[in-house]
Amino acid sequence: MAYLDHAATTPILPEAVAASTAQLGLVGNPSSLHADGRRARRVVEEARETLAAAFGARPSEVVFTSSGTEANNLALKGLYWARRAADPRRRRIVASAVEHHAVIDPIQWLVDSEGAEVTWLPVDEVGRVSPDTLRRELARESESIAVVSIMWANNEVGTVQPIHQLVQVAHEYAIPIHTDAVQAAGHLSVNFDEMGADAVSLSGHKFGGPLGVGALLLTRSCSPVPLIHGGGQERDVRSGTLDTPSIAGIAAAAHIAQATRASEASRIAALRDELLVRLLECVPEAIVNGDTRLEIQHRLPGNAHVSFPGCEGDSLLMLLDARGISCSTGSACSAGVAQPSHVLLAMGADPDIARSSLRFSLGHSSTRSDVDALIGEIGPVIERARAAGAAARAGR
Repeated sequence: MAYLDHAATTPILPEAVAASTAQLGLVGNPSSLHADGRRARRVVEEARETLAAAFGARPSEVVFTSSGTEANNLALKGLYWARRAADPRRRRIVASAVEHHAVIDPIQWLVDSEGAEVTWLPVDEVGRVSPDTLRRELARESESIAVVSIMWANNEVGTVQPIHQLVQVAHEYAIPIHTDAVQAAGHLSVNFDEMGADAVSLSGHKFGGPLGVGALLLTRSCSPVPLIHGGGQERDVRSGTLDTPSIAGIAAAAHIAQATRASEASRIAALRDELLVRLLECVPEAIVNGDTRLEIQHRLPGNAHVSFPGCEGDSLLMLLDARGISCSTGSACSAGVAQPSHVLLAMGADPDIARSSLRFSLGHSSTRSDVDALIGEIGPVIERARAAGAAARAGR
């Protein structure tokens, strides 16, 4: 088996397994005042300190959630409601056209249900938002804007946004900015204090932690309206009994990911580069999507997003899966939906080319044998997919 879908989820690190399982057999609600509760609270607060240190935040700025999706929803809905309540003119949300659906769908819900307006910022041919594009949009009735949201690194094509510049532009107009850093965390240098965003979403299973736990890094000056009401845990913005085992696991993974980030990014990028070179030798007509400047400041180190003209991405995926190779046609959250990627369309791709695309993503468990396995199978798979596509078109 060759696992080339780290962007969907990463194998959990042994250190995260150990940290989580050490808590599973122990009792204690972190909100309880007795000794068992205090023990669990200590685990949570030590994990909060570890996560904060890994991502350049203060412990008080870490709000634990169940996922990156929940973190995105809390940031977007919560900040929108809070800003609108302070000034009813603030009904506009500005976001990039290439966001993950965990950002797109909450915004669309606010438009449909809460009277919000949205401006989707265009991107260039590699999927990048220009700071000048953002500045022009914010200069137009800035008093009407509730929040800006631009992802740090794209989950499909791996393009890294100039997030530090985008944050500066938003703050020129005193508008809070949120960034979905789910793909960036663990691969890029994510320092909450240095980059200055108001809210940053993280997800543990993207950097070797457990599934089902994430975090929102939130400045103390931000007070989003809660999505979940109850016991008031997590700064009164996110209620619910804290998942001590998962929180211990995400902290352990964050510590390892940060300690090994630079060396792992270099190793993974070298593997990704080899994959692309060998793949294009096998399939010269293949098209590499996203920024072809492969340095880490331009593209995530493990991302290889490729279109295969004349093929259907779904067919390619299933043919590779039958040969023990796991990859993706795009976001795992929208897998199985037979439509071209909104990310590629926003970048100006032809719809048929967009539907022919696969994402190969490498991570901490990836080795050259994974690349060898893909290259050994890709030629026959492409031939079979093209033949099936040609037969289908002839039968129309």
